[in-house]
Amino acid sequence: ALRRAASRGGVAVVPVFAVGRAQAVLHAIANLKASNQIPRSLPVFLDSPMAVNATGLMREPPEAHRLADWQVRDLETVATMVRTPEQSKALGRHHGPMVILAASGMATGGRVLHHLSLYLKDHRNMVILTGFQAQGTRGARLAAGEKTLRLHGQDVPVHAEVVQLHSAS
Repeated sequence: ALRRAASRGGVAVVPVFAVGRAQAVLHAIANLKASNQIPRSLPVFLDSPMAVNATGLMREPPEAHRLADWQVRDLETVATMVRTPEQSKALGRHHGPMVILAASGMATGGRVLHHLSLYLKDHRNMVILTGFQAQGTRGARLAAGEKTLRLHGQDVPVHAEVVQLHSAS
């Protein structure tokens, strides 16, 4: 899916849970880049202060997970860590190809809503849902193929491709 979005110059918005899912997706992206399945030059941004902090916590204690030290370092270097609201807003001035991982995982709130409002309108872009989407959430409505999504009091047309990764749950 990332290769497809990148090939058309699109932005892939990935709603993620800040703890656990964000790190799993970063690990997968690092592996995809290392195996040349997606371009190594594809910019990736982790836009969630909690996810950035949780990723940093993986350094200690190393026995708390199954990743080797070099894999933990890859998590921190495969993406640009976005901490401040100003940095997050600046992503909106970028154009694809790029990948933005942002909380919340079911698109119920958080920074991902701003990215969805910017990028849902363009058919070159993609939303990658990384697992189960509870009924009634924006993520579930995207997964069901709704043609508009209410964001910040406005109905935003959904022209972006929506992909759901069931295997990530």
